[in-house]
Amino acid sequence: MPSFNRRKPKGNFKLFPKGVRKTQQRVDADGIALPVKTAARGRGIYLLPNAFTTAALFCGFYAIVMAMDQRFYQAALAIFVAMVLDSLDGRVARMTNTQSEFGAQYDSLSDMISFGAAPALVVYEWSLRGMDKLGWLAAFVYCAGAALRLARFNTNISIVDKRYFQGLPSPAAAALVAGFVLLMDDLHFVGADLRWIAWSITLFAGLTMVTNVPFYSFKDVNLKKSVPFIAPLLVLLVYVVVVSDPPKVLFGLFVLYGLSGYVVLLWRWRKGRPISIIQTSVETHDDK
Repeated sequence: MPSFNRRKPKGNFKLFPKGVRKTQQRVDADGIALPVKTAARGRGIYLLPNAFTTAALFCGFYAIVMAMDQRFYQAALAIFVAMVLDSLDGRVARMTNTQSEFGAQYDSLSDMISFGAAPALVVYEWSLRGMDKLGWLAAFVYCAGAALRLARFNTNISIVDKRYFQGLPSPAAAALVAGFVLLMDDLHFVGADLRWIAWSITLFAGLTMVTNVPFYSFKDVNLKKSVPFIAPLLVLLVYVVVVSDPPKVLFGLFVLYGLSGYVVLLWRWRKGRPISIIQTSVETHDDK
């Protein structure tokens, strides 16, 4: 039987060269490295954390529907429920080791609806509709500010000081706008009588989201560390105060938080520290 000489390919040819299957290390919304197997696989989604994200998205959509039906108390309340659910999905993902790139992107899209489009439409239907162009332009500035803030957060996540947010977080901005609607509706004020106050708050929240003002993120608080016995009592006291009158207390808390960034900005400026929170080098703290 005739035999044929098989020619070997020239050069160091390999069908699957080393390094082809390597994947770039990814991080989640809080800058924590994702497991390599999660980033490399790229298929399938985790049910538990995305269920919380879907619930937050539903609350944002529900707020829009309630605003169209002129039921503003329910609309504003739904935005606060979305805030609670949004704070849980990331923590659940880290606790169960189910972080994924899909979850991070899905969370951003959900935030855009719940904390961008929904508050803008709620405040527009409640008070800004009668201001013609000034009204819908203010609502658009807020909505665009939320979109820009989320896009910047996703791109700067690896270079921003984790102790601070760059600009007002979109959930806090939504709480500022929705909290005002919730409080005034609870006090039986008509939105048309407070249009200029609502207009100012909407613009303040929308513009502050895209500034470089640093807002404390509370990410360096270690919940696994033991605390003195007085700490649970303080938490209980805060809970009692909030439950005693939620509209007034919640709006007051988020007003203080919305102003706290400017206080931190002035403090950093007076201490001679960089105003920007973008990490370009290792920052040392000599003062106590």
